[in-house]
Amino acid sequence: MQLGRVQGTVVATVKAEGLEGVRFLIVQPLDKHQKDKGSPVVAADALAMAGPGELVYFVASREAAEAMEERFVPVDHAIVGLVDQVTLAEDNQ
Repeated sequence: MQLGRVQGTVVATVKAEGLEGVRFLIVQPLDKHQKDKGSPVVAADALAMAGPGELVYFVASREAAEAMEERFVPVDHAIVGLVDQVTLAEDNQ
């Protein structure tokens, strides 16, 4: 799982079978200090609850496809949770 922040939405007028009604969001991956890490990705919103500005955690690859209501749809990333708070036990981790 990776930490990320939703930056915006993606509009897709044509979707693969099984993805009808699924929202796609642009997510910026973050490190443990909530600093940008790498390039933004497009993630399917498996929760149907995430929105711009929210802190989320997401999965990639096979886990992303299995996180969706209809399993094994063609997605590379899926948002699987909303983050309320991040607390680091020690700063030297």
